[in-house]
Amino acid sequence: MVADWRPDAGLPLLQARAELLARVRQFFAERGVLEVETPLLCQAAVTDPNIEPLQVGQRFLQTSPEYAMKRMLAAGSGPIYQICKAFRSGEAGTRHNPEFTLVEWYRLGFDQQQLMREVRELIELFLPDRSWRSISYRELFQDYLSLDPWLASAAELEACARASLDVAFPVASRDQWLDLLLSHLLEPRLADAGMVFVTDYPPSQAALARLKPAQDITVSDRFELYADGVELANAYRELTDAAEQAARFRRDNTELERRGQSRRPVDERLLSALQQGLPDCAGVALGLDRLLMLAQTGAVTLIQRFGSALNMNIHFHRLFLDGVYTHTSHGSVRCHRVQPPTVEEPQSLLHTISHRVACFLERQG
Repeated sequence: MVADWRPDAGLPLLQARAELLARVRQFFAERGVLEVETPLLCQAAVTDPNIEPLQVGQRFLQTSPEYAMKRMLAAGSGPIYQICKAFRSGEAGTRHNPEFTLVEWYRLGFDQQQLMREVRELIELFLPDRSWRSISYRELFQDYLSLDPWLASAAELEACARASLDVAFPVASRDQWLDLLLSHLLEPRLADAGMVFVTDYPPSQAALARLKPAQDITVSDRFELYADGVELANAYRELTDAAEQAARFRRDNTELERRGQSRRPVDERLLSALQQGLPDCAGVALGLDRLLMLAQTGAVTLIQRFGSALNMNIHFHRLFLDGVYTHTSHGSVRCHRVQPPTVEEPQSLLHTISHRVACFLERQG
């Protein structure tokens, strides 16, 4: 008999979540955006080296419905949205769960500014009376770290990181250093900044976004939204070039191999859809668990919990880039390398989480 069997979410929270979902659906219905649903199990995996998919037998649980929704767009669906579960291995903590709920939508003919306005309109239904600002990725690094992320060498990025972070394993690439600086030095600076759009990421972080010129540099046509320092949404002006997308998939798999990880199967049906013709569009994924968290309490812990292990009073900050990052007593961040197990069956999700908690506690001594 398990004594602690009750769910952490009480009835008021469940009612608030139901109301949030209803209002999101009403928002898109009023704009003529069609709700769709795609399979959770996928034959191909996301190739992004910084996202670790959960594998179930020979298939993968989706990290995002993006690939399937783009095939719908190429087939003539028009503007669409989806509320669904997404799964990512190696993510558990106060703001991360391996299973989470998101809303993802695509708007035909929208540019970055139009999509940012629509994201704001949706967010303001739940987080009214907030201050809003926009800052480029480059300006963010220059203003807070006095670094130009386009010009700084890997050695300069490393020196900046090691001045504040206790990195316990080698980080080989510029993008890993940039990600580390963003997540552990810059995101905390946004905690008191209200709602902040960070725009125009480096081309190496374009993923499925287009590139565009910006002053003296090339940037990816992409933005992320932070709410009180919490990453809430990630958006792209979608890449429509099949050859370029295939090249990016190849580069991702090369990087995975360089990191000692296995290559991942590429979604050939997505590439065929791009060859057929993806309409000019922009898309965004927004975390509904985090939105509800902020709307209900403004707290810094996720309301969705998985088992009693994650309810322990521990400072479990973030699983990122194959490693566990934890705060140390002297205010820096300790980074530990972890090789998580492959998940063979859906019910093994809790075992994966337990593995990460065990690794964390072992590191804490």
